[in-house]
Amino acid sequence: MADFLLELRCEEIPARMQAGARADLEKLFRAEMEAAGVTPGEITVWSTPRRLALIARDLPQATEAVSEEAKGPPEDAPDAAIDGFCRKAGVARDQLEVRDVKGRNTYFAVIEKPGRTVRDVLAEAIPAIVRAFPWPKSMRWGEASISTESLRWVRPLSGIVAILDEELVACEVGGVASGFATMGHRFHRDGPITIGSAGDYAEKLRACHVIVDHEERQDLIRSAAAKAAADAGLALVEDEGLVIENAGLTEWPVPLLGRFDEAFLDVPPEVIQLTARVNQKYFVCEVPPRSGEDARLANAFVCTANIAAEDGGVAIVDGNRKVLAARLSDARFFWEQDRKVPLAEQAKKLERITFHEKLGTVADKVERVAKLARWLVEEGIVKPSLRHSREGGNPVSDNGGSALDPRLRGDDEDVAKLADPVRLADWAEQAARLAKADLVTEMVGEFPELQGLMGGYYARSQGLPDEVADAIRDHYKPVGQGDEVPTAPVTVAVSLADKLDTLVSFFEIGEFPTGSKDPFALRRAAIAILRLIEKNGIRAGLYEIIEQIAPERISDEKNNIYSGVFAFLVDRLKVQQREAGVRHDLIDAVFALGNEDDLVRLLARVNALQFFMESEDGANLLAAYKRASNILKKEDWHGAEGEIARTGEEDPLALVDDPDMKAVIDAKMRERHAKKLSYTPEPAEQSLIDALDSAEPRAQAAIEAEDFAAAMTALASLRAPIDRFFEEVTVNADEENKRCARLDLLARFRAAVHNVADFARIEG
Repeated sequence: MADFLLELRCEEIPARMQAGARADLEKLFRAEMEAAGVTPGEITVWSTPRRLALIARDLPQATEAVSEEAKGPPEDAPDAAIDGFCRKAGVARDQLEVRDVKGRNTYFAVIEKPGRTVRDVLAEAIPAIVRAFPWPKSMRWGEASISTESLRWVRPLSGIVAILDEELVACEVGGVASGFATMGHRFHRDGPITIGSAGDYAEKLRACHVIVDHEERQDLIRSAAAKAAADAGLALVEDEGLVIENAGLTEWPVPLLGRFDEAFLDVPPEVIQLTARVNQKYFVCEVPPRSGEDARLANAFVCTANIAAEDGGVAIVDGNRKVLAARLSDARFFWEQDRKVPLAEQAKKLERITFHEKLGTVADKVERVAKLARWLVEEGIVKPSLRHSREGGNPVSDNGGSALDPRLRGDDEDVAKLADPVRLADWAEQAARLAKADLVTEMVGEFPELQGLMGGYYARSQGLPDEVADAIRDHYKPVGQGDEVPTAPVTVAVSLADKLDTLVSFFEIGEFPTGSKDPFALRRAAIAILRLIEKNGIRAGLYEIIEQIAPERISDEKNNIYSGVFAFLVDRLKVQQREAGVRHDLIDAVFALGNEDDLVRLLARVNALQFFMESEDGANLLAAYKRASNILKKEDWHGAEGEIARTGEEDPLALVDDPDMKAVIDAKMRERHAKKLSYTPEPAEQSLIDALDSAEPRAQAAIEAEDFAAAMTALASLRAPIDRFFEEVTVNADEENKRCARLDLLARFRAAVHNVADFARIEG
């Protein structure tokens, strides 16, 4: 078995492309080997800014001889077709075999492929890999570049090392021939380095100031940058993306700490960090917090040099400090200029920015969001809880959740301020009207990532209430699945209004997400809406909220639009709950009840059902339900709903799922069973009747009180009576009156269970 080394050397490979290039190199190499019948052992791929390297272990010395067959045309096919097949297969006509295929003589070519040395296989594979490499961006160079057939590579290819054990794999790509020689560090080592084999490759390069293993460089940057900060009494602000990027920019990384003018700390810390990170690839540092204080940004940065300087990096740090100072000066200029213009004035410029050609300007959107945000507060849909716990006097949310503004834990003046619905509504509207104003500021123009955040800073500096500034800052949240979900009422109102307007507006103009495309991030908006509702325990029908979004602009088909938005949100909720570990069939069982758009109540019912179905009572009750349903289906018996259907010419099965008819059906069933039976029921039969008489009102009352655990407990009381009923009672009795009464009893049992969930959709 042999080890193979391949190094492809060129000018600077962008750091952002290196991870993909490593994966592509391994993928292409494996494909070439598999096509030749070679199975490599362990494969290691490394990258630096100037090279891609692959080491494949345990390659065989040669491939095995193989015999391949190719099916050709029928024996009576035209000569041209037969000759073409022979040329393609590389055989003479007299070498073809004739075989019967479904009663027709057909030519076959048997191609014997002798074994080859793996070195020859590699010599053919290397050019194929290089030419097939899928760089996101590539270039041609030199005189050959005038031809479209010339080699394309990310940067001009300058060297190839290809060694199998200690033997050269001779090949040539785009005028670059393979060899044993590579190059060391650009500044620390002049001249070529001779590589003997895959075994000494990494260490020979290390001796020439090149750490070829990208993960080793990342570890070095992580530890050395943290140490540089710690030696100065500071803490490094961790940034894993920056670690990977710096490792992709250096072959011999040397983290160095520098300082910038303290006066720049007047600029918001996020601006300083983004300026250092995006423009210069620097880490920033914090002053460790003292007792009772938060950490604060320090006037220090860590840059990663690509050289071990003789002066210890003094000149490098000084040069980087000057460059950073220029960048920070620009940022401070933007900060100062933007603060001179009130946000309300900035917001007027939004009239010149198109939100969507069919939806008007950003100013039009702001107007819709402001109205909806105010309505959400005025209607009490979004509000802080003012109910205090007896133990500590701190407010708790009405539904036991966390829908609580932190300031409600303050003194009575704070609580009174946030309890004023008119003031909250004013704040919500004001925040909504100013939330997008920072989009036209100089700072956000330079750093779009800071939208919202800078608006919050500007609002605070202009003396706006903290509640308004916080809402402007956080109204985009939650952005991703792991992002913080706002709970302050003003912020929740603006965030929810903004996302709902986006969702409904795009549905209105027919811009729906597809399986592969979601250009307006509507799925992300839907998930954010659901998380806001769930986290804050917002108790309102989604239809009621959706209908408030610019109803005057909606056509006669508005109900279809609203239904589409609601269905989309429900679908996202199902996906979200499945990912959280909730069984899909239980979700369907609750959602199948229909006519429910209070998502908090829906989720509470789903969670109670899941807990119940994990118990023995739940599993046994499900089995009994399915048995009862099968009997009723076989007998085509619909009970009270069937009787109503016969008089009203309705579909009996549809009535079961119609909430408006459930009360009528339940009353009808109780009326039928309240009548004195024409016979004396058997003990097990009477036991089930008594259990239903007790369980039905308890379950119904629990559902109305939204105590779904209690509703499940009421259902659990039916388990023993229904089991006994099936064991001791003959449903299809010979007497017609008994048979009808017992089928009615099973229909009543089924309807009682249906009031809690559609058990027909539960698996098991």
